[in-house]
Amino acid sequence: MNYFYLLINLALLLLSFMLALDKKASPLRSWKLMVPAVIISGVFFTVSALILSLFGVSVFNSDYVAGVRILDLPIEEILFHFILAFTGLNIYVVLNAHFPKNNLEKFSLSVSNLLLGILIAMIFFTHAKLYSVITFSVLFLSLFYVEYVSKIRFMYKFYRAYAVMLVPFCLLYMLIGSLPIITYRVGETINLKLGAIPFEGFFYLMNILLVSVYLFEVVKHKSKA
Repeated sequence: MNYFYLLINLALLLLSFMLALDKKASPLRSWKLMVPAVIISGVFFTVSALILSLFGVSVFNSDYVAGVRILDLPIEEILFHFILAFTGLNIYVVLNAHFPKNNLEKFSLSVSNLLLGILIAMIFFTHAKLYSVITFSVLFLSLFYVEYVSKIRFMYKFYRAYAVMLVPFCLLYMLIGSLPIITYRVGETINLKLGAIPFEGFFYLMNILLVSVYLFEVVKHKSKA
């Protein structure tokens, strides 16, 4: 039994509470908008992680988890998805409060189109690798929907929040990957790492943040209607 992964989750949660103390943004005022976004996002990506675990794509090292499992996942992995979504939304709200201008939104579609093209290429080249193809496909569908179906415009602010979110994500994931708390079956990933972080991990983070922010914005717009 080991509480290291649990401590990583608590560190991420502590960051969220520190952001909540920001008086100008006051993220706590948005908690009613955050809760449904965090719950839906957390459940969705927990199910995705469960599927990968059931197929043996991801394996958790029992030496680095507390030993409490729900279905086939350590409790820490489930908490990680909810806390990561919550932290991302806090970063998003704080940045929007301090930098409210949205004048660069006109460039966000170009960035998204470039990313969509990259994702199509990655799906093609990794179609036989389960972890890779699921990660790239879900992000492609989410991004395409937000840009070409949804009428809510927020992608510049999303990309800004994602860039900031990379800092704590990289620090924590380097710990998760270097111990190793979780390993992926050879042949199911690109097997390319930046430090201890799998290449797909950066897209996985974008997945979680994009779904969370979109749901947050949907709830916010409905509350104003």
